[in-house]
Amino acid sequence: MSTFGGPGGRQLAGKPTPPERGSFPLDHDGECKSVMTSYLACMKKRKGMNDPECRELAKSYLTCRMDRNLMARDEFKNLGFADEKPTTATKEDSADKGEKGELRW
Repeated sequence: MSTFGGPGGRQLAGKPTPPERGSFPLDHDGECKSVMTSYLACMKKRKGMNDPECRELAKSYLTCRMDRNLMARDEFKNLGFADEKPTTATKEDSADKGEKGELRW
């Protein structure tokens, strides 16, 4: 006895959801391939860490795609690239400012 096609044996047809940013054409002509391979090499070299050098290459790749109409032009802050400013103070900076409870001669 086969239950193939019987009740409970069928797949539920769920409603597909579109991607958040829409669809975009693939780079069939390889117009941005050199930038992409540089980015992937950087990610491999840094073992997947979010290195500033790799982030710049990612920006270059997205710029290349936008320039060639392979994706819609958008601001980098909307693509996950916020204005990056150094937030950590070095020892020299903290020595000039002085820290609470520190005696300065």
